[in-house]
Amino acid sequence: MKKKQMNKNIKGKNNINTKSNKKGSKKKKKMKTWVKVLLIIALILLIAGAVFAYRVQQNGGGVSGMLATVVGHDENTKKNLPELKVLVLGISTDQDGVELTDTIMVASYNPKTQKASLLSIPRDTYTGKNPAKATAYEKINALYGRKHRADETLEAVNEITGLGIEYYVVVRTEALIELVDAIGGVTFYVPKDMNYDDVTQDLHIHLKEGEQLLDGDKAEQLVRYRHDNPDKNGVMKTYPEEYGGNDLGRMRTQREFIMATIKQTAKPENIFKLGQILEVAQKNVETNIDFNVAKDYIPYVVEFNTENMETATLPGTTPDWSKTNNVSIFVVDKEETEELIQKMFYDRDLEQETTTNEDGTTTEQNGDAVSKKDIKIEVINGSGVSKNLQDVVDILEGAGYEVTRTGVTNSTSKTAIINKKEVQDVLLNNIKDTLGIGTIQDSQSSSSKVDVTIVIGKDY
Repeated sequence: MKKKQMNKNIKGKNNINTKSNKKGSKKKKKMKTWVKVLLIIALILLIAGAVFAYRVQQNGGGVSGMLATVVGHDENTKKNLPELKVLVLGISTDQDGVELTDTIMVASYNPKTQKASLLSIPRDTYTGKNPAKATAYEKINALYGRKHRADETLEAVNEITGLGIEYYVVVRTEALIELVDAIGGVTFYVPKDMNYDDVTQDLHIHLKEGEQLLDGDKAEQLVRYRHDNPDKNGVMKTYPEEYGGNDLGRMRTQREFIMATIKQTAKPENIFKLGQILEVAQKNVETNIDFNVAKDYIPYVVEFNTENMETATLPGTTPDWSKTNNVSIFVVDKEETEELIQKMFYDRDLEQETTTNEDGTTTEQNGDAVSKKDIKIEVINGSGVSKNLQDVVDILEGAGYEVTRTGVTNSTSKTAIINKKEVQDVLLNNIKDTLGIGTIQDSQSSSSKVDVTIVIGKDY
């Protein structure tokens, strides 16, 4: 009996050991399986990380390259981005709810050259036909208030500059105040003592000359200042002539403060305030720029250095009130404006560029080697819209090019810029930037009577 019992116990123990061994074996198999899975995941992540890092490097590296990769760009995206031109309107509201256009500027940014332009347009710029019968409603700063839309102002600016600007951004004063406060203020040199009060606008400006940290409230005072309160003799002191005088001085201050704000906002520590900055924009900024357009420029804007920005004011004169129906207006000098527009928005893109070849050597291209007037351009309309032909001709000629032939062709989907002779890349890219659209193609022909053929597509 004892032997049988002992045998049973031994068998029982053996069964338990067998079960334990089986469980242990299963655990080991599971562990091995998990290790394999983790190794595969780690390998996938490593490969994905390597691919991402490679693409970041291909897109220029750094923060810019990372952002470009995240939004799906490749090394060719930047090359094909046209220059972005935008009308910027700064709007304030007085106590009666009337919206006033305090700031009018044309801004441009070229991601390829990392150059930008900022052109101020005086608020009193006359947009009517007969200055002798001028009214305040014909000033450019009155156009937005008519319908609370930027369309009329955009049309007037395009009429004056010939730039064919498509986009606008309307920024309310509250946006400036909140943005400056969000980034901890902006350090700026106030060019003079400023003392002005206007109860109708609830506007009170009291700033001392000198470098100081301006909060949102003081920033508003700075950019809206035009002149002081009248003294005992009724004289209202304004900016000194050497600084620019009344409106010219005001616009200079606005441009310089915008540049200082851009510098401050672009500081690395403000990346953590991006949500707050975007919230400010959402509440106080109105624009017709589509998000899909804007996101393409964001990765390259972070590289921008404000030292590469050229600034100027629209040239013109302020006639004697007796000749303008007792209304203070600014009359644009058309000839000087045409020269300034050419210099600021077109000639800058034709400055000497250095490109790196596949073998590592560099080649310098100088757009001035062949001037715009030396290039014969043919424009063919395949868009199906007759007015597009004249629009393109006007834009090209406004930019200094010569259109020698025009015509019509069958409907085509995409706009093409075809190199018929040995036209330099820098000039072809400038044509593309001028039109804001188009794919550059090469189809050289010694018998061609033109240097470049532009076929307008339905995408224009």
